[in-house]
Amino acid sequence: MGSVSLKIGDGTARFKRATLCSSAVNILMLFSVLTTNLFALYAFTYSPKQHISNPLNHPQKNISLISEQVSLIIREIDSSQRKLAQMEKELLGYDTLDLSRPNLASELKLFLQHHQLPLGKDSRTGITEMVASVGHSCEKSADLLSQYMSYKVYGPCPDDWSLAQKLIVKGCEPLPRRRCFAKTVPKVGLSSLPLSLWKPVSEKIVTWSGLGCKNFDCLNTKKLSRDCVGCFDLVNGFETQKYVKARSKNDFLMDDVLAMGNGGIRIGFDIGGGSGTFAARMAERNVTVITNTLNVDAPYSEFIAARGLFPLFLSLDHRFPFYDNVFDLVHATSGLDVGGKPEKLEFLMFDVDRILRAGGLFWLDNFYCANDEKKRALTRLIERFGYKKLKWVVGDKIDAAGSGKPEGYLSAVLQKPVRT
Repeated sequence: MGSVSLKIGDGTARFKRATLCSSAVNILMLFSVLTTNLFALYAFTYSPKQHISNPLNHPQKNISLISEQVSLIIREIDSSQRKLAQMEKELLGYDTLDLSRPNLASELKLFLQHHQLPLGKDSRTGITEMVASVGHSCEKSADLLSQYMSYKVYGPCPDDWSLAQKLIVKGCEPLPRRRCFAKTVPKVGLSSLPLSLWKPVSEKIVTWSGLGCKNFDCLNTKKLSRDCVGCFDLVNGFETQKYVKARSKNDFLMDDVLAMGNGGIRIGFDIGGGSGTFAARMAERNVTVITNTLNVDAPYSEFIAARGLFPLFLSLDHRFPFYDNVFDLVHATSGLDVGGKPEKLEFLMFDVDRILRAGGLFWLDNFYCANDEKKRALTRLIERFGYKKLKWVVGDKIDAAGSGKPEGYLSAVLQKPVRT
């Protein structure tokens, strides 16, 4: 018949394919049916030797015995079918939400239901149906997910971006798509590049719902993270000096790092880039940088976009949506420390390595080391990748926005090797 292509929504879906697992399930089901039939035949034909009397002498008793045996067989068949259905579901691996559960939004059920291919099984790929993509951890937050999917179809979306972000942080990623119109905010007064890089952003073009602060003055008085203290002040704060003037030996100058790339730095990825100053400095040097961000306690995404830069709304638990070996530079700060769990950092480091091309630079910028053990663990992890150490500095910095005590930080510029 040839291949079949079916586009649903924007084309993002997962597929159910005829696999060895599904074949094994079918064989197991056939074996169960045969076994059940043999058991039934045995039950109806077997007669104990000690009962040699004529069965016609006790018709009512025999009918009851047969009825009991039939009921037992039916129960066994039902139980086997339920077990087989559960086994198939686990083998296929995509049914993580029970659509029969009560209080589940109708839109969520509609989005997650299976869609049969209109022309049947595709002869080339073996695909029989399409299944919508949704994060497996959404099962743990089914009530919040149902709340997120409760809205008027073709109407305005609820003002619930903070709910969506809460689901993402809980691992419910990707979220199901919705058929409603997101709230629009007039973006009046935006400037063109390069003026937009350092022009103060108007508070009127930012969504403040769901945030504790309602203006940038409030945000600039808070320590939002180790890498964002007063980072929304583009006039008087340290953001105006970042990467061009060092405050400690751990602060590397951008031009020095770019020189280590021998002119081959064109595109980069900034992990946990705060208000986008790293990307802004790179833009001044004709380097395009994508900034990973979440709107935790501040409107990072809108602020970065208002500066004419590229924000990527993505949690670090998600695989980076980039192909292998495409970036010349990956920049990361203490935001790389994903909850302080070493196994999560290791997974993340492998994804960083995947998207960085051979010969590209990994800039670890002021990574907070709570103690010597953590510093040694990070050092051992980096050494496993075999990167060349172009620059490596361990030193103390004063926690100006916190206790005022010196804290240990690691800064490094590493070059990815060519692996064969």
